[in-house]
Amino acid sequence: MTIIIKNAQDIEGMRIAGRLTAEVLDYLTPFIQPGVTTNQIDKLAHDYIVDVQKAIPAPLNYMGGGNRPYPKSICTSINQQVCHGIPNDKPLKKGDIVNVDVTVIKEGWHGDSSRMFAVGETSVAARRLCNITYEAMWKGIQVVKPGAHLGDIGYAIQQFAEGHGFSVVREYCGHGIGHGFHEEPQVLHYGQRGTLARLEAGMIFTIEPMINAGKKEVKDGPEKDGWSIVTKDRSLSAQWEHTVLVTPTGYEVLTLSAQSPAIPAFI
Repeated sequence: MTIIIKNAQDIEGMRIAGRLTAEVLDYLTPFIQPGVTTNQIDKLAHDYIVDVQKAIPAPLNYMGGGNRPYPKSICTSINQQVCHGIPNDKPLKKGDIVNVDVTVIKEGWHGDSSRMFAVGETSVAARRLCNITYEAMWKGIQVVKPGAHLGDIGYAIQQFAEGHGFSVVREYCGHGIGHGFHEEPQVLHYGQRGTLARLEAGMIFTIEPMINAGKKEVKDGPEKDGWSIVTKDRSLSAQWEHTVLVTPTGYEVLTLSAQSPAIPAFI
């Protein structure tokens, strides 16, 4: 496993890509309402990234590990969809929860972030899942510093999420990021303290826990599109994601913006 350590110039490029990614999510926020389709959200994102930011939407035509290129510019995962939901013409309805996952390429550098959105008034259970998942992400971010281990991140997330009665998806994880969309290391959202790679200043990776209201098992979505993943028991799933830099003294979140959700009080 070769983890690429970024230098000062690399980090500045990543800061720009991260800021642009957050700004796309800010821009999309007021449009995510009952009646809008995820295809409409995708077009808004695509046009903003290409025409306003003069950047590239990384998911569009991305191959990943499969044999079907991803056909859209963002991922939109609704309710029981865990990740990689493909935008379509079905309108969002009141009570839905939706994850919008954005990755922007600027000057060759990738920024990657996702947020959960409540569509209109949602159930108490759905809001709690989204909130606990957000806090779980920050529990993982909080332990990032030189000398810590990747396993410390997974342990913090798993203990917090399971302590609130939720389960952590095992099959999908965070990842290193830079000139590559997905670089080493893999960042698991479960695990044991003191295990896996030791963190060093200059590492950049995503932390993006997928937390299920029911059991942890997932399966391919009914669309059979080669991308969409759903909870096996059809329970709700939530995910949040930030791109994080390991600094000499701790961490810096590269995908924050003025309109990002408030950082939890425990940070």
